[in-house]
Amino acid sequence: MLSLDRRKLITSSLALGSVAGLSAAMPAWARGATSGTLARKGSDVLSGEHLTMKVADAAFRTGNRHGPGVTVNGTIPGPLVRLKEGQNLVVDMVNNSSEGTSIHWHGLLVPFLMDGVPGVTMTALEPGKTFRYEFPIRQAGTYWWHAHTLQEPKGHYGPIIIDPKGPEPAEYDRDYVVMLSDWSPMDPHTIMAKLKKGEGYFNYSQRTMTDDYPLSADERRMWARMRMMPTDISDISAATYTYLLNGHGPEDGLEYLFKKGERVRLRFINGAAATFFNIRIPGLPMTVIQADGQNVRPIQVDEFQIGNAETYDVIVETGNSDAYTIVAESMDRSGMGLATLASRPGARAAIPPLRDAPLLTMADMGMSGHGEGGMDHSAHGSAGAGAVTDDMDMSGGMNMRDTSKLPPSVKVGPGVDMVSMNPVDRMGNPGIGLDKVGHRVLNYKQLVAARPNKVRTPTRLKEIHLTGNMERYMWSFDGKKFSAVTDKPIRFAYDERVRVKLVNDTMMAHPIHLHGHFFELVNGAPSDRQPLKHTMIVQPGGSAQFDLTADEPGDWAFHCHLLYHMHNGMFQVVTVRPLDGDKS
Repeated sequence: MLSLDRRKLITSSLALGSVAGLSAAMPAWARGATSGTLARKGSDVLSGEHLTMKVADAAFRTGNRHGPGVTVNGTIPGPLVRLKEGQNLVVDMVNNSSEGTSIHWHGLLVPFLMDGVPGVTMTALEPGKTFRYEFPIRQAGTYWWHAHTLQEPKGHYGPIIIDPKGPEPAEYDRDYVVMLSDWSPMDPHTIMAKLKKGEGYFNYSQRTMTDDYPLSADERRMWARMRMMPTDISDISAATYTYLLNGHGPEDGLEYLFKKGERVRLRFINGAAATFFNIRIPGLPMTVIQADGQNVRPIQVDEFQIGNAETYDVIVETGNSDAYTIVAESMDRSGMGLATLASRPGARAAIPPLRDAPLLTMADMGMSGHGEGGMDHSAHGSAGAGAVTDDMDMSGGMNMRDTSKLPPSVKVGPGVDMVSMNPVDRMGNPGIGLDKVGHRVLNYKQLVAARPNKVRTPTRLKEIHLTGNMERYMWSFDGKKFSAVTDKPIRFAYDERVRVKLVNDTMMAHPIHLHGHFFELVNGAPSDRQPLKHTMIVQPGGSAQFDLTADEPGDWAFHCHLLYHMHNGMFQVVTVRPLDGDKS
């Protein structure tokens, strides 16, 4: 079924060997101001039952940018860890870097002491030390690993593929990883400090007197009264970030080779610190076969949005064209990562221009009465279905800071500056800016598990609010940042079945990840076919629900996977303990 290319996977480009040779030949002054050798782009492959992963400081260069990086075994991304379902795994992590570090096995079912989260399941591994991870491989699919420290955005991450005991979910001829990430020459600690000083520091798309955003005068007055920005899509844009595919920037010419007519499996992994990506391959439909490593009924789309830490596996059937462009456009449409599906080295297809930047809508404020499409910009100045009128101001029915709407479980204070007025289920929304693109876009309601799950009725509902103060760059669950709630974890009884409702009181999309478990999206699929995921996007001003069977005892991180949101408070611990009297 598969060609030998499957075993080669992500030797990142045809020029990889020459890049490595160039790195070794460069004098120290040419490798950037950062200590360490120049990182190689792309991943080597590690497989077997006993692996060694060495973390080191490095320099990284892409395009005209160069700065600090962190490599694992000399590359960015780090090695592809290729495993087999049912095997045992031992990994010795050696910290040759200058900072404490760890490895979190994202999406893998592991004993909680192997989960790799400093402050929850381990202390950070100090420089010069070695730590051994050891656990059985209980699943199959596409996953990834990363540091749970600020080394992650500098390059400390990499893909995982676990081959199944049984058949693959689809037939294909070639198999490639597409590891998405964002990188900046600015140190992550500096980025975080600037966000704390002014959350709009990196937003170069703010409204001005002369901008050409499709906003009426009424809409502009409304946004001004609320002291909010309709352009606040991403915390950090392409002015600061270079978007990477397998460590390669848009100018690096990353290629994935194919023969015309072949079926190619592409494993998309979003390992970015702060970027949602919109994925499309102009001229090629994509058939989604896996979400977060779990098989789903095949669904054909032309585009999908992938949040931080999510994975999607797709099949594309190549035609007679010499090349197809893989486009990973940032959600704010400030930049893109690029690669080429090429039938021969050097073949290229047209690169589409960046699309107009999206704007937040009334639906993103939690005003569901104005529809998922938000404001109607087709008839500015008229009081149509989506128009904004003068009575919709901060003193009337549009009070975005009415904390009386919050339940008693939410702590009201300076960390909460917005309340969703009517947080309806938005799981059918394809993502910010994709509701009117004119082609097929994936949404969560289309995902259906490929095989039946065990059906159990939840015994209780747990509601959790995603809260924040965007101006102060404060993020939290239920108004309480992590430093204030470490002694009050979210508690589940072992094997308890719980429905969790996430309510997003902010105007940013949040990819929420629960460690150690898969949960089932309550997305309208039959109860035995609710799709399994480890990370889910909660759209601005809306809500989303999942069913969880808490069958992995221990202490587990639960957090937003936007790195700077997590480090500024949107983090909690879920503790799963045996029921009273259970001695097992």
